[in-house]
Amino acid sequence: IHRLDPRTRLVAAGLLMMAITVTPSLAGIGLGLITLFLLTALARVPLSYAMKGILAPLPFILFLVTLQILLGHGGESQPWITFGPIRITATGLMNGAKILLRFPALILAITLFSACTTTTEAVRGLDRLLHPLARIGLPVQDFVLMVQVSLHFLPLLAREAERIVKSQASRGAEWGTGRGGVLRRVRQSLPILVPLFLVSLQRAENLALAMEARGYQSQAGRTSLITLRFDRRDALALALVGVLSVAILIV
Repeated sequence: IHRLDPRTRLVAAGLLMMAITVTPSLAGIGLGLITLFLLTALARVPLSYAMKGILAPLPFILFLVTLQILLGHGGESQPWITFGPIRITATGLMNGAKILLRFPALILAITLFSACTTTTEAVRGLDRLLHPLARIGLPVQDFVLMVQVSLHFLPLLAREAERIVKSQASRGAEWGTGRGGVLRRVRQSLPILVPLFLVSLQRAENLALAMEARGYQSQAGRTSLITLRFDRRDALALALVGVLSVAILIV
């Protein structure tokens, strides 16, 4: 998997995520989840690392599951369990189970793709995939550059936000206490957002000046030192992922 063409990995990840998102059946979502676990083992990505991405949104996922179980009864007249105004039906349980499997499957697909593909490979593959659209006048190069800059700036912004939080905490600000409710937490986040926004604008301006000084021109033809090659191994991998995606949709 790591040696596949970046375009193959991009298309394969997109097909699997689209199939898992669109499929209406619980069996299809389960098949997609099993496929992702097998691909994770085949790529030799530690399962503990792959599951870490699910822990952060897990409370939100459980909240959605609870709402579906309590409210997503679909108008059924015969509930399984009745507790006051709460009616738990088979439809609600099925909807909750779909969410409980669908969201972790999508997160696992993104984690697997990011573990097997570097940022440079992803940008290079995206550029080659969208290159035919440049022939009809679409600004493909500008879009790819925007994606590349965004991916480059995300860790820098996270580091800058951490620095701002530590600076304000050293001046007496309360962070991480969990007191005061939601409104207080929102009010506490404002002193972070303003300097972070200003820092982002300053970085963007410096980047624009540096690119202009180096003669960057939009829509100018660019060459690459590395040539991507799509071989039989990539074709076989895409065919296999296509078959699995169709199976996820129709199972």
